[in-house]
Amino acid sequence: MSDWLDTLAALRARGEAAVLVTVVEALGSTPRDAGTKMVVTADALHGTIGGGNLEHKAIGEARRLLERAEARPRMREFPLGPLLGQCCGGSASILFEPMLPVTRRLWLFGAGHVGRATVDVLAGLPVAIDWVDPRPAEFPASVPGSVRVRVEDAPAARVPAIPAGSAVLVMTHSHALDEAIVAAALARDDLAFVGLIGSGTKRARFAKRLRAQGLAVGRLVCPIGVEGIADKHPRAIAIATAAQLLAMWERAEAGGLEPDLVAATPSPPSPLPGGGRGDN
Repeated sequence: MSDWLDTLAALRARGEAAVLVTVVEALGSTPRDAGTKMVVTADALHGTIGGGNLEHKAIGEARRLLERAEARPRMREFPLGPLLGQCCGGSASILFEPMLPVTRRLWLFGAGHVGRATVDVLAGLPVAIDWVDPRPAEFPASVPGSVRVRVEDAPAARVPAIPAGSAVLVMTHSHALDEAIVAAALARDDLAFVGLIGSGTKRARFAKRLRAQGLAVGRLVCPIGVEGIADKHPRAIAIATAAQLLAMWERAEAGGLEPDLVAATPSPPSPLPGGGRGDN
């Protein structure tokens, strides 16, 4: 069983679409029994449901789903004798489950209280999270399957390798580290969102130094979170920030705005006097 799970996990990590093909019911004489699985991609096959014309037809159906980017599972009945000309004479019910790649990617820098709450809020949603911190002890013992923990001694050095279109959230334990990561993110023009935890005062201080490095700070979102939530509790900040990200992703996917244009509009200053949520 673990082979197809490992295959799907590897394909998901690479952002490659696939279809999980499962023999749900096998009546009479069939090449493989119920429960047999294989994974089909656009140009590869992992496993087998018995070969022959049945497998050939199943691969063709799976690849048609991939070509159309279908997300809905579907069941098909295959009578082996009359339809496929196989001598087995039985019939097979086959389930096709498309596994489309996650297009919402978040790189979260910082495993403190707000970072942990943000991961918890986003768990279970179709968001692939790379969670970065130089302190291994700060990560929980287990994380959701959509989260990849990265212990990095120099987190800012990881930023140039972040896939284009990803969102970046910066909330580390160090202002100096925050600044280095934000600077590396703003040096790129292909990230969907660059968010920094902190107050309007922190943003102004960072902006002055970042401009001195020749960086455009208009794309920096700080404070983070949807407007109207002033609560500084870590989970409240996480919920407000997750809502901001979800709104950005949905607008971009609907074609309303390009992701970088969404991110170019900073959050409004916090209504709290001289402050903001979670100035770490």
